[in-house]
Amino acid sequence: MTGCASFTPLTHEGVFAVRGPDAKAFLQGQITCNLAYVSDERSSLGARCTPKGRMLSSFRVLLENDGYLLAMDTQVLDVQLAEMQKYAVFSKSKLSNDSALWSRFGLYQGDAALTALGIDLPQEVNSTVHSNQMIAVRVSELLTELWVSADEGPCLHKRLLNLLPEAPLNTWLLGQIRSGIGHVSMQTREQFIPQMLNLPALDAVSFKKGCYTGQEIVARMQYLGKLKRHMYRFQLAVSEVPATGTPLLSPVHSSAVGEVVSAARSEYGVELLATALDEAVGDGRIYLDGHEAQVLEQLELPYLLDTEREILR
Repeated sequence: MTGCASFTPLTHEGVFAVRGPDAKAFLQGQITCNLAYVSDERSSLGARCTPKGRMLSSFRVLLENDGYLLAMDTQVLDVQLAEMQKYAVFSKSKLSNDSALWSRFGLYQGDAALTALGIDLPQEVNSTVHSNQMIAVRVSELLTELWVSADEGPCLHKRLLNLLPEAPLNTWLLGQIRSGIGHVSMQTREQFIPQMLNLPALDAVSFKKGCYTGQEIVARMQYLGKLKRHMYRFQLAVSEVPATGTPLLSPVHSSAVGEVVSAARSEYGVELLATALDEAVGDGRIYLDGHEAQVLEQLELPYLLDTEREILR
């Protein structure tokens, strides 16, 4: 990613909507984050899990009028909609795929463009502003999302072109990797518990809100367990971007020690987020399957895995 500001249409994700009088209560019992903290001024990352605490989806959730909007991988969305419909029939909630109703853009170093659009967005991560028929969300220090109705999408696209160069999706994905934000895809559904993707460090898991599907396992791991696998950031001097789910290997282990969560091209070659055994990372000789001659170089994440802070939430 260059140092130049840019924007990217976020066409790789869809919008899952939960609306109705029981929307908050229904969704609160399904996801890891606490909707008490989601408001017109704040969004949240979150996940939905199996009863065994394995992640079925990950998303960003926003409050919008009479319900909530969840941005997530398009393929995962369709599966989640079918799964959750079975539970929604017992509440006054309506679930729908609202992807066709929204246009979303990702801005890299886009604060000047936000100002030009009349949007004053606080610097705090997850800050959200509804302004001029747009929704702006602070994703990280350098990344911002802009949401607008699909009807207004072409107009906003033209306005952004007058303010910023348009960049490929890889630029946005690289920004998310550098922000330490991993995602569940169809290839990795039911592979991770939230702590493996560092979700507590991203304020995407609440340990105080009460019961939700998978809560017992997630809380037990936080309070009583000793997680041996976390998500790390690496780089590798190759030209081909590894696929999600590509195994990570180590010469001192007989089986895979992790797998790729997401990857994107960088100035160096490729950067990626991957779950890995802490022991193997400490050994320092992890490599990608198919690239045995090159050891992955570990890079810093922009947050600390502070379990005490996470529990206090």
